[in-house]
Amino acid sequence: MTEYQSDILTLLSSRGYIHQVTDAAALDALAAKEIIPAYIGFDATAPSLHVGSLVQIMMLRRLQQAGHKPIVLMGGGTSKIGDPSFKDEARRLLTVETISANIASIRRVFEPFLTFGDGPTDAIMVDNAEWLDKLEYIPFLREVGQHFSVNRMLSFDSVKLRLDREQSLSFLEFNYMILQGYDFRELSRRAGCRLQMGGSDQWGNIVNGVELTRRMDGVEVFGLTTPLITTADGGKMGKTVSGAVWLNADQLSAYDYWQFWRNTQDADVGRFLRLFTDVPLDEIARLEALEGAGINDAKKALADAATAMLHGVEAAQSAAETARRTFEEGAAGGDLPTFSVPSGEVGIVDALIGVGFVPSKAEARRKIAEGAVRLDGTQITDPEHRFYFGPTPRKISLGKKKHGLITL
Repeated sequence: MTEYQSDILTLLSSRGYIHQVTDAAALDALAAKEIIPAYIGFDATAPSLHVGSLVQIMMLRRLQQAGHKPIVLMGGGTSKIGDPSFKDEARRLLTVETISANIASIRRVFEPFLTFGDGPTDAIMVDNAEWLDKLEYIPFLREVGQHFSVNRMLSFDSVKLRLDREQSLSFLEFNYMILQGYDFRELSRRAGCRLQMGGSDQWGNIVNGVELTRRMDGVEVFGLTTPLITTADGGKMGKTVSGAVWLNADQLSAYDYWQFWRNTQDADVGRFLRLFTDVPLDEIARLEALEGAGINDAKKALADAATAMLHGVEAAQSAAETARRTFEEGAAGGDLPTFSVPSGEVGIVDALIGVGFVPSKAEARRKIAEGAVRLDGTQITDPEHRFYFGPTPRKISLGKKKHGLITL
């Protein structure tokens, strides 16, 4: 591990965030002597960010913990185009109204992680629509376009992927990397921003911004990327059978969020504790050294810490207690997903869909045929099975880890 003199790079390195840095020695020296404003951009393509964005949110948290200034850049302007990086096809174009509603919803995600305000290390949130929407095409091409080489832009992996697969890359999308580079220069001027951080897939875009700011303003700025966060089996972080793991509570309950972390693979527990919680490193070392059934204590510690950070301590404790009662006592905790029906009779297929375990009747029948469905602990093998109940809820289970309630 590289030794750094600045608190921020030492912290990022010790917890596994650093993949590439444009000039590590110069950034380290700067961070050791002054407060660095640094930004990460988030496009508003959905009403919530998902757990795949969490490592970037945590990077901003680490920045503030080390005494520097986080800048959350919302892509109100760039969301009108959509980042083509490593996408197989163009994103659906969103209306201005949808983008604005998404930004308003996403804002809530950052509040548990960062302290916002007017102080020197307080976080700020800005929207690149503030400057991108005002650009005039010809002046922009003359001022900024001259600094970008099409030859070089075509060499970036994010572009080559689409071209090598002979998939269309629109001129609209091709402009995204220019606008992202322009964002860095604009934030350098407006907020004294000296560092852009992002995932490894953003390296080319970040380098563009570093070079553009140097060429246009003669200011030295830096870029830093995180490694691609995958699970131990090579899967993409945050992708589950049931869909994305959203960060907004109105799109994913605290209980389901807790369960996501509790279901972490054994080999990932230590790494995820370092990346996604504030648990001290010496305690993480103890937890990841646990063996056999003991590793479940480490997984619960991860789930408790990650859920408390996003949803609060009470929500994390409630989720943990629901899980304990469900798995250890066979009871039904109050935080389980619930499907309410108007009468005391329902089919097992409709119940599986209603509680959110499967997206379709075909998938429900497949799970039943696999023997994965239980009602109050009894395996159900008939897809036409209907069951009755009164005031007491019935517990429906899919596999060993998904449980829900059917209520009147």
